[in-house]
Amino acid sequence: MLLAFGILCSCENDVEEINSLIKKQEIPISVGKNVAYIYSEKANVKINITAPLMEEYGMDESKYMEMKEGVKVLFYDSLLNVASTLTANYAINRVSENIMEAKDDVVVVNDKGEILNTEHLIWRKDSSKIYSDEFVKISTVDEIIIGEGMEANQDFTKWKIHKIKGVINVKEEPDSLKTK
Repeated sequence: MLLAFGILCSCENDVEEINSLIKKQEIPISVGKNVAYIYSEKANVKINITAPLMEEYGMDESKYMEMKEGVKVLFYDSLLNVASTLTANYAINRVSENIMEAKDDVVVVNDKGEILNTEHLIWRKDSSKIYSDEFVKISTVDEIIIGEGMEANQDFTKWKIHKIKGVINVKEEPDSLKTK
């Protein structure tokens, strides 16, 4: 009798251990290959996200989507022209927080040809802003500007770099108040 009880207890402990291991290792609730995710507001397409692999995890408040094999995001203007593109080797979309994080060789290019390079970028969908607290490099037609952190609108047409470094060309305008 004691022996049977000992085996039963051992099995119960094994079941608990297996259940705890299953909880630790999250399994996706859905997996998609070559996925296209289109975001629109009031029937106007704003964003097109494509990924070779998208895995969805969690439920309700904890829901998120991981793109472990890279992501490409197209941001459209009101005429459906591509205003900017974002590419990265990894991304995670935290649905309930309205945040998407891009990591590992993040590149954003706007329609003016300005290029942002960083290793980590956060896109807040509710405010339509992108930002980073890490090293950033922005290349324009005339200059390369580097810094520690930046923020911009989501289509990267207006941006600001924090802790700026680098050589910046400044156009000197004649002083209109100076008398000749």
